[in-house]
Amino acid sequence: MSRNFDILIIDDEQVILDSVVKTAKLYGLTCDTTSDVKVALKKLEQNSYRLIISDIMMPVLNGFELLKEIEFRKPDTPVVLTTGYSSVEHAVKSLYSGAIGFIPKPFSIEELSSIIHRGLKYGDITKSMQNALDQSVFYVPCPAKYYRLGYSCWLNIDSDEYVTIGATDFYLKTIGNFNKIEMQEVNESISQGSICTRFISEDEEFYHHLLSSISGRIIERNDQLLTNMSLIEKDPYFNGWLYKIIPDELDQEIEYLIPCSSDRI
Repeated sequence: MSRNFDILIIDDEQVILDSVVKTAKLYGLTCDTTSDVKVALKKLEQNSYRLIISDIMMPVLNGFELLKEIEFRKPDTPVVLTTGYSSVEHAVKSLYSGAIGFIPKPFSIEELSSIIHRGLKYGDITKSMQNALDQSVFYVPCPAKYYRLGYSCWLNIDSDEYVTIGATDFYLKTIGNFNKIEMQEVNESISQGSICTRFISEDEEFYHHLLSSISGRIIERNDQLLTNMSLIEKDPYFNGWLYKIIPDELDQEIEYLIPCSSDRI
């Protein structure tokens, strides 16, 4: 008999399963859990889920192989990948492979709450878009010449010397209202797949992390956003940019970015 759940959690550590279930219950969400990938695949055939959270390091199929199976069986269900073998490489590969988010272990309640909030909102938006004639009412896509890391952080190559990055409108729609932005300082170095900006919700319940689309040194940041956050909401791709960066390895790292001209969202 088919059942509907908010979240399917796939992990071979019972403590992780319990932790996600406990956090989800704080928001009145229902969970289905399994430590067996084969069981997970059967559950996907039988039940409906709004969000899937899966460990990468699983027996039988790893998280990336499982992601392909999920996309084949439940292509419209958002997936978040997690692992205790945390690295920026895992974060980048997860987003490039189709996951809508990545969360390293051990994670805090705040980090988990944020990724659950964004994952469910992502699913709600994409589901609404399927029945809409005009998808532009839901989000503004990146300009065609831009690139993006997953659905979150965009990149524009301004010149041979520097690039500009910022948050996609789709990402901003998933985090909802926020009243504070925490940014990196000029001359700081950031890595592709590492946190470059934090958006804090109005009630300080959620701290949403934006992962950088590129590695390099920050040469300028958009300080206007610190006092006029409406810029990023109204014009995320131009006046609402976050940083200008001298990239370290643009030619190599751009291979893990998605050209917005072939938008896959």
